[in-house]
Amino acid sequence: MWGIVAAAGSGSRFGGRKQEATLDGRPLWEWARDALLDGGAAQVVVVGAEGGVPGGAQRRDSVAAGLAEVPAGADLIAVHDAARPLASARLVRALTEALRTEGAQGAVPALPIADTVKQIKGNLVVATPDRAALAAAQTPQVFQAAALREAHARYPGPATDDAAMVEALGGRVVTVPGERAALKITFPEDLATARAWLEGRR
Repeated sequence: MWGIVAAAGSGSRFGGRKQEATLDGRPLWEWARDALLDGGAAQVVVVGAEGGVPGGAQRRDSVAAGLAEVPAGADLIAVHDAARPLASARLVRALTEALRTEGAQGAVPALPIADTVKQIKGNLVVATPDRAALAAAQTPQVFQAAALREAHARYPGPATDDAAMVEALGGRVVTVPGERAALKITFPEDLATARAWLEGRR
């Protein structure tokens, strides 16, 4: 298994390059990289200035740049975001196990949605989906290497995660329980929440 860490975003909502922000004295991308390594990845490609692999305009472009650095012999590829520094190595191992035992092309962490969800058009509510049938996806996500490469070669548009691309081409994606500590650092206050989680672990 090889890993890819997407660390090339502009961080416009964060107010700067959040991958350069630190948690316990370490940049966020290092946390993400080490979770993959500790979870079983042989090597990890960091996409962004920190890893020396230039990113792209969209997230999928950055992951594609990382894919180009992964050798053809890799069987599995784990894709992670630098913005989720507290995802654990245990989660990576659970994803890998689910992928291998369930014969799927991808495995993702998923959390139940606590809030009522509204589908809107403009400011008009047009539907209220059953939240019991919905889940919030996280990273890391682990894929059969061939399925991920095919998805990036054939999927035509932007995508917010790699699993959506694999699913769109008919790939089977399974879930494992996500981790609430693996929150996404989007706004500055999210970093304070991550620090509180880290302190709680201690």
